Amino acid sequence: MLSKLIRKTISRGRLHVIFPGGRRESFGLEGGVEAAIRISDTATMMRIVACPSVGFGEGYMEGRIEVCEGSIRDVIDILTSNMEALEATPLFRLRNFIGRRRRSLRQFNTPRRAQRNVAHHYDLSESLYRLFLDEDMQYSCAYFASPHDDLETAQRRKKWHIASKLLLEPGQSVLDIGSGWGGLAIELACLAGADVTGVTLSREQLRAASERVHKLGLAARVKFDLADYRQLSGPFDRVVSVGMFEHVGVPNYRDFFRQIKKLLRSDGIALIHAIGRKGPPGCCDSWIEKHIFPGGYIPALSEVLSAVEHEGLWVTDVEILRLHYAETLKHWFDRFQANRRAAAVLYDERFCRMWEFYLASCEMAFRNGDLMVFQLQLSPDRMAVPIIRDYMVDGERSLASQPRSLGWMEAAE
Repeated sequence: MLSKLIRKTISRGRLHVIFPGGRRESFGLEGGVEAAIRISDTATMMRIVACPSVGFGEGYMEGRIEVCEGSIRDVIDILTSNMEALEATPLFRLRNFIGRRRRSLRQFNTPRRAQRNVAHHYDLSESLYRLFLDEDMQYSCAYFASPHDDLETAQRRKKWHIASKLLLEPGQSVLDIGSGWGGLAIELACLAGADVTGVTLSREQLRAASERVHKLGLAARVKFDLADYRQLSGPFDRVVSVGMFEHVGVPNYRDFFRQIKKLLRSDGIALIHAIGRKGPPGCCDSWIEKHIFPGGYIPALSEVLSAVEHEGLWVTDVEILRLHYAETLKHWFDRFQANRRAAAVLYDERFCRMWEFYLASCEMAFRNGDLMVFQLQLSPDRMAVPIIRDYMVDGERSLASQPRSLGWMEAAE
């Protein structure tokens, strides 16, 4: 059954499979990406047929699937290049149908459940993230103005890009929802003299960000709290959220944008940076949801904009970043592989295999699948931003010409 499924699915690239017992079969065409894997037992084959994502991902994590030729990135590149054929199979369509029906229940992220979901991923050791992130610990899509940009440069450009869209002025109040390790909040305070409040549900991120602010002597300008966005009160001149919306859950979208409107001043500006999907609403990848981001979901723009429409906010700008996250994830994967031995000391081999599978599969989902990143600029006031986009480019160039910020220099030390 597995051989039949693979043969029916793979037409791009060439995958060699060594089945239990030593039989080797080749699938696909020569001339593209090529790799070989060995499957150790029949139970793993049955699990792949029943649920390809979970069956293959867990098989790799547990060492029951080994890459013999090429790399795990090559294998996933081949698999994701052929996803349309897999998605057309009856069993896959049935699983997606059931997944969409169960979606609301799995994404009913109450404040308590949201904190538990965040802890699963973001309360891992800070030392782990330092093995593969940039110096400023930006755990979201970078912005590559050139394919030759290194990760540090691309992450700085991302912060400038966001700051330019916020039209910040000295003394303005900014709320950063999902503030991570604090780099963006510190950068906005240093670049524009803003007063920034960052909120997170991760105790590990809160500790690290607070220590960083204390070290820099910025406590008068930047503060961090352990809080859910639903618990906050405003008003703020600006609201920014980077890489957090994926954890809100579809049932909470209208509440989220209603709260954004309540938190903003009447002429305020919000910037939401999140992963989205090109196509219509769907369901989360089963392996990612189980092992990496419980309660997470990648929305279609139609789901997001529908919620915005009902809450009376102006969409003042939308930008789609297509391959920027693929490049970001490639940098992360390469850095993780370079520091894999240190990661194994922090956790274990199973964790390392899980993490490299996560980074590689996400990269290929952006490179070969239908994922992208959107930046959504919102305001209660149609006149809150200029009516042409020149100000974004001008602002970004101005920020790029400034001396390196205090936040960046501290991270580099």
